[in-house]
Amino acid sequence: MQKIKFLAAGDSSILIEFGNEISPEINRKITATVRLMREQQIQGVVDIIPAFCSLLINYDPRVISFEKIERRMRHLVKLETAAEEVRKKIIEIPVCYGGEFGPDISTVAEHAGISKEEVIRIHSSGDYLIYMLGFLPGFSYLGGLDERIHTPRLADPRMMIPAGSVGIGGSQTGIYPLDSPGGWQLLGRTPVKTYDPDREEPILFEAGDYIRFIPIDESEFFRIKELADKGVYQPVIHEGEV
Repeated sequence: MQKIKFLAAGDSSILIEFGNEISPEINRKITATVRLMREQQIQGVVDIIPAFCSLLINYDPRVISFEKIERRMRHLVKLETAAEEVRKKIIEIPVCYGGEFGPDISTVAEHAGISKEEVIRIHSSGDYLIYMLGFLPGFSYLGGLDERIHTPRLADPRMMIPAGSVGIGGSQTGIYPLDSPGGWQLLGRTPVKTYDPDREEPILFEAGDYIRFIPIDESEFFRIKELADKGVYQPVIHEGEV
C-alpha cells in the first residue's frame, strides 16, 4: 500500500488518502480505521465519510484543532489490525430478476453473448464488497462484478427508477435506495428497503460490508415486500473472518 497522506480539506475537515487505486486491501484499512475511530469516540469529530481510497473526517474546530486530530489519526492508521480481527459481514439481498423489475436484463445478456439465466447466475454468484456509500442515501458502490457482464450505462438515462432496483453501470453493480433518475441497466428489483428514514439505523449496511444477491420469484418478492412495508422483515446476515 502506498504512503498515507493527511490533507486539510477546508477549515473543519481532514482528508486521509490511503492510495490511488480501488482495492480490497485499501478498503479493509479504511474500514478498520473507521471502527477504531468509533471505538475511541474522539471528541469533536462530527462525521466520518469513507470513500474508495480515502477517508474524510469532519470535525468541530472549536473542540479539536487540525493539528491535534492529525496527530490522533496518524497514530490510529499505524495500528496493526490483524486479518482475523476484521469481521466480514454479508447481507443477503433477495432480488426478483427480469420482467417488469429488470427491463434491461436482455440487453445485458445480449452484450455479454449469454442467456438471461446465465446473467442471473453470474450476478448472484459472488459477494460484493461495499466500497463506499453516496449519490443517494444508502446507494452502495460495489466491487467485484464479474467482467463477463460489464455493460455500458444507458445512452439516455431514465427520469425515474423505482427504489430497490438492482442495476449495472459499466463495471459496477448496485441498488437504488430511493426513486430517482438513473442510467444503469436494470437487472431486477429487491423488496428490501435498503434505506428507510423511519428505522433506527436508516441505512441497512455500511462501507466495508458485503452484499450477496439471492434470486427469488415474483410471489416471494411480494411476500417479502409486505413484511418490509410493515417494518418487520429482517434480512439474513452472515458474519465471519475476512
